[in-house]
Amino acid sequence: MMGALANAASAARARVLVVGDVMLDRYWFGDVHRISPEAPVPVVRIGRQEDRLGGAANVAKNARALGAKVGLLSVVGSDEPGERIAGLLTEAGIHSHLHRDAKLPSTIKLRVIGRQQQLLRLDFEDQPSSEVLLDTYDEFCALLPEYDIVLMSDYGKGGLTHIKRMIDAARGAGIAVLIDPKGDDFTRYAGATMLTPNRAELREVVGRWKDEAELETRILTLREELGLDALLLTRSEEGMSLFDANGRFDVAAEAREVFDVTGAGDTVIGALGVMLAAGVALRDAVRVANRAAGIVVGKLGTSVVSETELFG
Repeated sequence: MMGALANAASAARARVLVVGDVMLDRYWFGDVHRISPEAPVPVVRIGRQEDRLGGAANVAKNARALGAKVGLLSVVGSDEPGERIAGLLTEAGIHSHLHRDAKLPSTIKLRVIGRQQQLLRLDFEDQPSSEVLLDTYDEFCALLPEYDIVLMSDYGKGGLTHIKRMIDAARGAGIAVLIDPKGDDFTRYAGATMLTPNRAELREVVGRWKDEAELETRILTLREELGLDALLLTRSEEGMSLFDANGRFDVAAEAREVFDVTGAGDTVIGALGVMLAAGVALRDAVRVANRAAGIVVGKLGTSVVSETELFG
């Protein structure tokens, strides 16, 4: 169904460079047996802690889990969470190109989980310095010949300040650029090969649409304004819709049970990028990405899909 090339063997041929905002996803798991006497909140007795790669690092881990050669270019702080991110990247077999900013605390998203339910999330974050970001652009240009495709994961943390120059450099080298966007201004992504927004992200940019016909018209206009080859709209329980020069292509959601949508967009762009880098046709690549998303939303927290789960 997904084409002869959409398999583990083809994924292993892909060389994927991921660029963007990385973070450390920390999970504290515990039991809840009572309400605090100090305030009407649950008391969680922590029994287990776990660290996972988040943001662009999760995109990289998803691509690596499918067997691709993966590099990650980003900025972290000179602190314990930054060291932890570097260690987790090494464990995952990802070639890390991490720039250190001594003034930057590494981004952490701390989630407190009680009885398999997220009770609280604490965010620790700041913006990297312009000097460090300029260094990442220079290394980005040097790394381009080693990769087949570039995936950019924008979480709005400042790591992609030079994104326009990066897009131009990659496209000038004949390398496709896929971007998971953020914010209400997509003009900074002009010239990219493809954007992969979800419904909420697209709505921030083009406004609400009253029906599918109006949606198509607004996406067509956006593609023309930004010079995009394609736009892949992820639609949660409604699956995905691809809009490119060949028209519209819809795929129905494959999720058996939705447990947690955290990081699902990372899985989509990671799987899509690997397939395209391996030479898989776009529509077949979208089918693979859709299947990967259906698997990962059945897992708790920031997770990845393995070759076995995806290809059988």
